[in-house]
Amino acid sequence: MPRQARLDAPGLLQHIMARGIERKEIFKDDQDRQSFLERLSVILEGTQTQCYAWALIPNHFHLLLRTGLTPLSKVMRRLMTGYAVTFNKRHKRSGHLFQNRYKSVVCEEDPYLLELIRYIHLNPLRAGMVKDLKELDKYPWTGHSAILSRRKNSLIPVLEKEVTSADKRIAFSQFCPETEKATINPENPVDPVKNKPLAKKTIEDVLLHGDKLREARRRYRQFVKEGVDQGSRPELQGGGLVRSAGGDKRALLGRKKEERELGDARILGSGDFVAQALKEVDELHERSIKHSISLAELIEKVTHDIGIDIKELLSSKRKQEISNARAIISYLSAIELGYSGVKIAAALKLSEKSVSRCIDRGKRILDNNKQMYEYLYKVRR
Repeated sequence: MPRQARLDAPGLLQHIMARGIERKEIFKDDQDRQSFLERLSVILEGTQTQCYAWALIPNHFHLLLRTGLTPLSKVMRRLMTGYAVTFNKRHKRSGHLFQNRYKSVVCEEDPYLLELIRYIHLNPLRAGMVKDLKELDKYPWTGHSAILSRRKNSLIPVLEKEVTSADKRIAFSQFCPETEKATINPENPVDPVKNKPLAKKTIEDVLLHGDKLREARRRYRQFVKEGVDQGSRPELQGGGLVRSAGGDKRALLGRKKEERELGDARILGSGDFVAQALKEVDELHERSIKHSISLAELIEKVTHDIGIDIKELLSSKRKQEISNARAIISYLSAIELGYSGVKIAAALKLSEKSVSRCIDRGKRILDNNKQMYEYLYKVRR
């Protein structure tokens, strides 16, 4: 039976796992682990992909990601291919490092986000790499210690000026494409709050739900502690009807056909969530197959209607009308026409991070100005 295509759309929560070929080690020592995390940190920040949980085991890794405009396949290809090249060169080996392709499961957020964060962060304890929760609290090779603020967050990119020749760590610019480098966003002047690293914001998303930070960390640790005795949790390791039934096929016996929830092995969630996720992915795919107009045509139309020159649009100027044009073009090209963040960034001479912000602004502009909705009609034709 041919394997199913991956599911991907901006904003989906995905549990990722990849193993070493023949279950061999992909992390031989701490230098390998550090190299992997430094590469991951830059890719996540550059593509605005959130990572809620991660764990590095000698022969595999787990990630819990929410994608931005950059497709998951591109994020993982840059991570795994780049790391494999570095690993092979360092250990003087050749050939594939990873076993087949990575596994990804789209997850419903409300019931599974915290459960998956706990499940992934307990992996080193289940694997016997740490002896107890107290040791896990300070263990550097999973995201748990960063959430508790017991260790520095490894997913915050290391700036080149912080990298010394002695430690031989990977500098930001060595593997980060031009469109993903940290740049001054013309839509947002430098602001230490707005421009805090995405990895830091993500931890705050996990912790801050009305609690003060210290209390939130205490509650998080108690939640993880309660999961120590729960075992391997097969219901969290994949999707489909069997997973929804807690990993027990017997739970499905005797149920009427019309009572069974829609299931898909690539998705972890309720029947309604499975249906909605499949619908969103299908709609995105349809838009990406055939764009109704080209990016160049959209840019020409918006700049003409707003009354600015294309050269001004592509400059670093921050005039209100120029910022509005960038925002509208970003929103329409990504959401209505299905163009990728990489293509939009290249067309507007912005970073993908800036494009993500422009999309949010573009939506607000269109929501607050009914006349602007004529664009929605015209780009759909």
